[in-house]
Amino acid sequence: AAALLWAWSDESTLGERFVTARKITRFLFRPQCEPAGSYQAFLKMLRRWTAALVLGLQVALRERMREEFPDCWETHGFVVFGVDGSRTELPRTLSHEEAFSAARKNGRKKKGRRRNGKQRKPDPRHAKKGNSPQMWLTLMWHAGTGLPWDWRTGPADSSERAHWMQMLDGLPPNALIAADAGFVGYEYAKAVRDCDRHLLLRVGSNVRLLRKLGYTREYGNTVYLWPDRAAAKGQPPLVLRLVVAHNGRHPVYLVTSVLEKSVLSDKQVVELYARRWGIELFFRNLKQTFDRRKLRSTTADNARVEMEWSLVGLWAMGLYTLREVTREGIPPDKVSFAAVLRAFRRMMRDFLHPSEPGQRLCDRLRKAITDSYQRGDKTSRDYPRKKQESPPGPPEILDATEQQIARAQSLSPSKPRKTRKGLTA
Repeated sequence: AAALLWAWSDESTLGERFVTARKITRFLFRPQCEPAGSYQAFLKMLRRWTAALVLGLQVALRERMREEFPDCWETHGFVVFGVDGSRTELPRTLSHEEAFSAARKNGRKKKGRRRNGKQRKPDPRHAKKGNSPQMWLTLMWHAGTGLPWDWRTGPADSSERAHWMQMLDGLPPNALIAADAGFVGYEYAKAVRDCDRHLLLRVGSNVRLLRKLGYTREYGNTVYLWPDRAAAKGQPPLVLRLVVAHNGRHPVYLVTSVLEKSVLSDKQVVELYARRWGIELFFRNLKQTFDRRKLRSTTADNARVEMEWSLVGLWAMGLYTLREVTREGIPPDKVSFAAVLRAFRRMMRDFLHPSEPGQRLCDRLRKAITDSYQRGDKTSRDYPRKKQESPPGPPEILDATEQQIARAQSLSPSKPRKTRKGLTA
């Protein structure tokens, strides 16, 4: 309880947050001993017990999600998850640089390019920024409820796809993972299919897809992900379905491992991928509204503890709020996280005073919904944006060669014979 209150508090320093959490826990759990006499003792215990406590809370919160929100649990017959990664800034301390900085593996700086026989001097303006420690967070997010499911943290140069593979075992059997173009890869997609989960990926110009391979029964939108390296190792091609949508500005190319349109139509595929945008909103709530854009801990171990309890705190607040708003028939996507956070923090400030009629926590949470104001288009506003990225181009879709067809037939269980005109018995 003290760790959750510590994460929810809005005090300016971590020590002051502990003082607030300690006051409330002493009031709520009077027969028990105090959580700690000082902030240093509290962090020492928290570093020791965070792994076990967070694991127990994750199991309990997941079970509550299944039991209390059956209408939100599945979407179009699948338990849909979004996965993505983001970086969080850290104070520039020696502990963070050694644990999280991208330059931690090699203490020597890279040499600049030579020009006119002279070595280029590093720009001092970028020296500090290039070695700034950052924590990488890869999040698995449940689309039906808008709540987190699992996560992994690491240094600034961590592989989000490697983190993704570590979280596969914690997903339910009928899970479908929606991800952007950064998660495309044969080994990773094959690992998802081998554990009987489904994929929904956006593909771009860096992906080559094959058609008319004859490995399985084909339809007009059947494609294969089969790099030359996998084919040389004797690994089978991955059978996928290509769906092309349009977002109003440019086409979007999606591939899914759900091959039958009767199970998941093209329209539902586009809708499920559009739901993946909710994970971007979750990151905005975490970093901007919850003020975790830059963590306050000055050591690496404490920073990991701070991030773990921040995520658990968000999860717990969101789950409790969903229970209240769904009783009023309000869908999860109408919840305002800023209003939820204000409600919890108001109760923390007024824990010694009796609540006024209609101002209890449950009453405030039922009103924590987004307004119905129709906001105008902001694209014409002339202000600098941090990201000016061009959209991914179309994937390279090629007809399979005779050599590829022969190799695929040798790997196919049924080994159908194929000609250029189609399949033959």
